[in-house]
Amino acid sequence: METIMELNHVCKTFKGFALKDVSFSLKKGFIMGFIGANGAGKSTTIRCILDLIHPNSGEIFLFGEKANGNLQALKQRIGFVFDQDVFFSALTVAGNARVIAPFYKNWDQAAFRNYCERFDLPLDKKVKDLSKGTKMKLALAVALSHHAELIIMDEPTSGLDPIFRKELLDSLLDVIQDENKAIFFSTHLTADLEKVADYITFIHNGEIMLSEETDQLLERYVLIRGPKASMTAVQAITPIAMKQTAFGFESFAESVSARTLHAADLALERPTLEDIMYYLGKTGRGQVK
Repeated sequence: METIMELNHVCKTFKGFALKDVSFSLKKGFIMGFIGANGAGKSTTIRCILDLIHPNSGEIFLFGEKANGNLQALKQRIGFVFDQDVFFSALTVAGNARVIAPFYKNWDQAAFRNYCERFDLPLDKKVKDLSKGTKMKLALAVALSHHAELIIMDEPTSGLDPIFRKELLDSLLDVIQDENKAIFFSTHLTADLEKVADYITFIHNGEIMLSEETDQLLERYVLIRGPKASMTAVQAITPIAMKQTAFGFESFAESVSARTLHAADLALERPTLEDIMYYLGKTGRGQVK
């Protein structure tokens, strides 16, 4: 599969914060979840990708081309879905499309109408009267209607109710059936990504902790719970983290090391992405080198 986006050793320094040696890549046909706590560097990384801010060092490639200095042309192939209102609120959905269309060489009005029908977007309704979830669908419809190959989404499901979130996620799964497209999905709502993301990239304090396939990541670690009497047995496998609870303890460990545990009073569970983000961020044990 062709690499559609690649960051190599990207650094950007601000007062009090820095992106440090950020490297990862995304291939066509896949959804990558970009996770991290608020302030970890997700939006800063996206702004570097879009050349809204300039990295101090490192390289960014889009569609196999170096992005710096060539992004105006490359943006024709990128769709954006951000957690903010970027449309003309006093215009209708159809009116916004008329304003936006001239900016894209490959704008497809028939495709836009099809996506509006598919996403249940009312063409004659003013944007200011749309719900937040409907505005997100409008942004996705616009991105797809100029045949964007790379769709970059920054916190698109934040603040949406569960029904709208599921509908938006289902739409992304439909979109990615076109293997010439890729989706870069930045969010702190990790439960959404367990449903749709093929890959996870985790940023913490400006550093990439990991970037790998979602299924492999979820299988690599295990949560272990048990009574305090069994803590010594679990400590022997050198877990990544352990904490006492009201009923005993909870431990986070690599699955390989946990295979030696056979105590009947231990419960071994597959962690969520939120668990992984919490423990690796807390201990700093996930860095990609």
